[in-house]
Amino acid sequence: MSSSSRKAALASIAGRTPTPAGNSFGSIAESFGINTFGIRQMRAKLPKDVFAKLQSAIRLGKKLDQEIAPTVAQAIKEWATSRGATHYTHWFLPQTGMTAEKHDAFLTFDENKSPLEQFSAAQLIQSEPDASSFPSGGLRATWEARGYTAWNPTSPVFIVESGNVSTLCIPSVFIGYNGEALDEMTPLLRSSDVLSEKAIKLLSVIGDKGVQRVGTTLGPEQEYFLIDRTHFALRPDLVMANRTLLGAPPPRGQQLEDHYFGGIPERIQACIAEVEQELYKLGVPIMTRHNEVAPCQFEMAPLFEETDIAVDHNQLVMSVLRRVAMRHGLQAILHEKPFAGVNGSGKHCNWSMSILADNELDGLNLLKPGKTPHQNVRFLLFLAAVLKGVHKHAGVLRAGIGTSGNEHRLGANEAPPAIISVFMGKTLTQLIEDIAGGKQAGKGAAEALISLGVAKLPEIEKDNTDRNRTSPFAFTGNKFEFRAVGASQSIAWPVTILNAAVAEAIEDLTEQLSAELKKTKKVDDAILKVVRAAFRSTGAVRFEGNNYSDAWVKEAAKRGLLNLRRSPEALAQMQTAGAKKLFTSLGILSKEELESRYHVRMERYVKDMLIEMTMQRELIDTMVLPAVYAYQGNLARAAAEARSAGIKEIPQIERANEIGALAKSLKARRDTLSKVTDKAEHMHDDLEGCAQLVTGPGADAMLAAREVCDTLELLVADDAWPLPKYREMLFPV
Repeated sequence: MSSSSRKAALASIAGRTPTPAGNSFGSIAESFGINTFGIRQMRAKLPKDVFAKLQSAIRLGKKLDQEIAPTVAQAIKEWATSRGATHYTHWFLPQTGMTAEKHDAFLTFDENKSPLEQFSAAQLIQSEPDASSFPSGGLRATWEARGYTAWNPTSPVFIVESGNVSTLCIPSVFIGYNGEALDEMTPLLRSSDVLSEKAIKLLSVIGDKGVQRVGTTLGPEQEYFLIDRTHFALRPDLVMANRTLLGAPPPRGQQLEDHYFGGIPERIQACIAEVEQELYKLGVPIMTRHNEVAPCQFEMAPLFEETDIAVDHNQLVMSVLRRVAMRHGLQAILHEKPFAGVNGSGKHCNWSMSILADNELDGLNLLKPGKTPHQNVRFLLFLAAVLKGVHKHAGVLRAGIGTSGNEHRLGANEAPPAIISVFMGKTLTQLIEDIAGGKQAGKGAAEALISLGVAKLPEIEKDNTDRNRTSPFAFTGNKFEFRAVGASQSIAWPVTILNAAVAEAIEDLTEQLSAELKKTKKVDDAILKVVRAAFRSTGAVRFEGNNYSDAWVKEAAKRGLLNLRRSPEALAQMQTAGAKKLFTSLGILSKEELESRYHVRMERYVKDMLIEMTMQRELIDTMVLPAVYAYQGNLARAAAEARSAGIKEIPQIERANEIGALAKSLKARRDTLSKVTDKAEHMHDDLEGCAQLVTGPGADAMLAAREVCDTLELLVADDAWPLPKYREMLFPV
């Protein structure tokens, strides 16, 4: 790639006209969900009895009744083909962080070999994609190719429109021949079922009967960058590694704080509006869009949904963002840290628990304070369960967000640190400390709560306490915000871990409460005693201050909290006895399934790092050094001409010598990088050793090489530099 390519790109971008935003599909309400087989479509297309049974299965998370499957399949086929769909696919989430699909036509032939459109119950419920090429972490042998996808009816089927093609997508789980979970959704569904089961039992013990299911709700806020696609195409590191491996900081970055919540540029607005239109048709309830802190960084956020659906919808958000951006000559970048020196991107997962019941408890948010003593002790009980779960399994939660991209962001004073802690806010913290300290311990629950000022709890959701953006896990009124999740991640795995940790804690509290009720007659009094013990035991994980500060790192160490800065050491938490017991005892993952997830994520980390190291070496060899040598030669020729002309002071000589010294240093650092890369590529049988190599010497070698490259970028003449610069990518004209 030559400097002329870069200049031509700049010229073409400067002359580009924004694509009109337009609202071609009418009102949001009319278009919302038209490409999903949702409630409206089900009610219109299905017989009443079939509709009722299907809705019951969806609401309670049950399997589809085989008797109604043919009717449901026929209705879905008629609806899909009426909207132009010619093919269908079981759409699932393998352990790649992406989605997968294999398209089959609605086509069969009758006895006369005449073509017919057909879609059977069997085709709806199950498919058989080749499983051998998906990552399994050693869970199955390479030659064992059989795998099955099965419809997850809790998530509605939908139609994806791409170009002139419409495809029916059936959200599914993906399992092996022997039933082993090969995907991200199966463990999530298991964790949801377990949490529901444990929560229902606890509610029953405290006298709350008639609960059919306790589900979790989720609202993931998605951050991302949008840059010109021409710039993206001219940056091999962005194309191959999704982040810039070289690039000097521009004079202006985000220090003026002028981008956050600023006016959205017209071209970007047009792109985001079309993304939203596509998502509305798919039933994704996007509510918010705004500029984020870094230049060219943006965020969109949906309404809360049931977690299983929210996970699928977030995958759609990421895929639609990428697809639609290209129509506008833009590139959506979801990597956690695509540009050094400016804020990276996260995915804040707002999580809560709610009740499905056949009485007045229906729709109750268990993390929302109430107005009566019983409502508030119930709130405190489930709050204690979350604190217990996060405190006990902080290491596994950290493993759930351990990726090569996210470790660039965590602890960088733009995102929470690698230390998992919980922020509760001033009001709740004081209450928790008063309860843990035994204040009013001699009184009954009703009297004690009044004395402790619990009557103020309903005001919490009215924001009577500040938010703490430095906390990785913060209570925000009636939910927790898991802020440490990476922007490019599938949220299925982090939420599976959270569900599991809380489910185990609920089980522990149920046992303690049952034992206490044998000694204490009043239920609320017994609850308060159990809550007091839980608050005392989880004090270390609660922190109200600045998580970015060095003081917190020291304090966290004193408290015995883990500080897992790099991904390999975080992922190792999945190998601990506590992690194995958590998942196996609850039936969420077998020992082998958990082991496979550790290996898949470690392999992915190593591969990501090797791609980055190899790509950086290639950039140095084929772009940076040739440009530097060419410019150094130009300086030498200019100096020679000046000397021939009798000029005594020749600044080109000094600059040529400076650049020559830097080029020599870069060559040496490139050679160091190459040695590490070559060694790592021959360590196939030592995954942990390879991870340590690329995390330590490999990352150090990359940083050392980058420092010289970035210095050279600021010394080489602008028209001689081959790569688009930060100032051009982040501040397009």
